[in-house]
Amino acid sequence: MERTHVSAREIYKAVLENTSHSDQVVAKKKKKENGLQLPKPIKKTKRKHPGRNVLKSTQREMKMEKAAGPQCVEKDDKVTEGPDLEALLSDLSKINNSRERASKLFEWLIHPIPAKSFFRDTWEKKPIFIRRQNREYYNGLFSTAEFDRILREDEVQFGVNLDVTSYTKGKRETHNPSGRALPFTVWDFYKRGCSLRMLNPQAFSSTVWNVLSILQEQFNSMAGANVYLTPAGTQGFAPHYDDIEAFVVQLEGKKHWRVYNPRNNDEILALVSSPNFSQSEIREPILDVVVEAGDLLYFPRGFIHQGNCLPDAHSLHITISSYQRNSWGDLLQKLVPVALEIATEEDVEFRRGLPLDYLTYMGVQNSDKEDPRRSQFTAQALSLMKRLADFAPVDAAVDQKAKDFLHDCLPPVLTPEEKASSVQGAPARWEEGEARDVTVHMKAQTKIRLIRDGIARLCSEGDTVVLYHIADNSRVYHREEPKSFEIKEEHTDAVEFLIHSYPKFVSVGSLPCDTFEDKVSLAEILFERGLVHTSGPLLPS
Repeated sequence: MERTHVSAREIYKAVLENTSHSDQVVAKKKKKENGLQLPKPIKKTKRKHPGRNVLKSTQREMKMEKAAGPQCVEKDDKVTEGPDLEALLSDLSKINNSRERASKLFEWLIHPIPAKSFFRDTWEKKPIFIRRQNREYYNGLFSTAEFDRILREDEVQFGVNLDVTSYTKGKRETHNPSGRALPFTVWDFYKRGCSLRMLNPQAFSSTVWNVLSILQEQFNSMAGANVYLTPAGTQGFAPHYDDIEAFVVQLEGKKHWRVYNPRNNDEILALVSSPNFSQSEIREPILDVVVEAGDLLYFPRGFIHQGNCLPDAHSLHITISSYQRNSWGDLLQKLVPVALEIATEEDVEFRRGLPLDYLTYMGVQNSDKEDPRRSQFTAQALSLMKRLADFAPVDAAVDQKAKDFLHDCLPPVLTPEEKASSVQGAPARWEEGEARDVTVHMKAQTKIRLIRDGIARLCSEGDTVVLYHIADNSRVYHREEPKSFEIKEEHTDAVEFLIHSYPKFVSVGSLPCDTFEDKVSLAEILFERGLVHTSGPLLPS
């Protein structure tokens, strides 16, 4: 049977006409979805009883998988060459597709491992250490000189942008005073053996901002970073695990790293970062290496790690991170509550009352009872859970995840060509005592496209269609509210057309709107919002 395409306009029109369905519910439920907490089970003596067999079989299936051994990649006495970062970023700016740029930059990050094999064999599975024997491989990304410049020129605040830490005799301490982190105080801490952690360096470094803004398209998840500067012969942090995929990029000096397997099944691909561990709480390391400038160390979330400086060298590294709260479980936290609300509204079986006497035979206090009503109750609950899948608005839940991602994102760093052909390079100016060329003039033959593949996303919210975007995001994480604006019903098809046309430029006249005025109006709105640019600079009128 031939499939017919249903346009975005028709889909959203149907949503607007039906106020009881999924996307509207998703919008109403957004604040509730993350509030559910499961009670901790009460420990009891083991006895046979109906209902626990399901739990036992599930627990058997959840036995911890044996973690794969770590991988070390190195060239024997052979320097791993790589392009200068400035030259690489310049070359990437000439690539027409932003997703391809992200792929190329990631290949540079993990070279010589192919990205395909990395995601197949290593990602979320095991640590990997790449020894390059090329101290200059990551030159230009960040440096101690840049660290010092930022302290002198920017408003760096203790506890907000900078942490001062130490780890001695098994005790981890933070030494942050209040106020601005001035060089005099910061370098005194460093000279006395404290480590310095700069949070969100992308807020101060244009190069880090550029790299992370590109990589976020590789992961489709926020790419963040912290910079760590550690004096020789010291350690700044206790053993712990994180809730992110970590790429430790060694920039200067060297550091001794030990990485340990997750201690149990619950810590594999951890949802939250751990507290500090004592040495007695962890086993023998599975990876024990000295990471030198130009090397890379990767480990998945949940792998315990600690790093200390050797007596003969300081260490400067930047940890690039991603995939925080980006699991199937996180998606289901958005999906299941909404599916349950829809099911309760639309299926009478979910609205039927619980048995009058269910409290007398269900619950932990009754879990040892030999009562046939227990198995009947459990079977009914499980039956409704299976039925719940029929009401799951998966696309709407994915849109909620996408909105979170767009809020997390860094704004794009525009290339000179993109700047010249976007609103940032528009010919508006002050001249001869007046403002000139402040109006955008789009014509039918003017060609436009989105500035980035993932810069915007259409979502329906109740009776409106909204375009979420990252063009005006802050370089500081969540400093501002999510960016969005309402899209007219007659513009929805055209916005979808632009999204799916990327990376091609399309003429304003080809936008699927009913009137030419609508085509021009939409093009001008998107241009003024910084979401599209033209195939060439707009000329003054």
